[in-house]
Amino acid sequence: MSWNRILSGMVAAAYLVGAYSYGGQEWLFLAATFLVLPLACIWFSEAMGDYTGLFPGPGRPSISEPTPAGVVCFGGWLILLLPIIALLIARWVWR
Repeated sequence: MSWNRILSGMVAAAYLVGAYSYGGQEWLFLAATFLVLPLACIWFSEAMGDYTGLFPGPGRPSISEPTPAGVVCFGGWLILLLPIIALLIARWVWR
């Protein structure tokens, strides 16, 4: 098990505990829904990066090249830590 999985799992668990203690089951469900994409990008970055294909519809972009696993993992971490970053910025701006 990699340190990325362990550390992101601990951050996700903290989010879930905080969400449940703040708003009960509804907030817990919202937090769990939010965590699906970043955890998938961090835990399965190789598989997520290897995906190529088309999004159906005219004028929609296609993914024609695999994305490096490190970039996918970094993006997952960025999304995972975005609420903490936003909170820190908000506290810094409105002290």
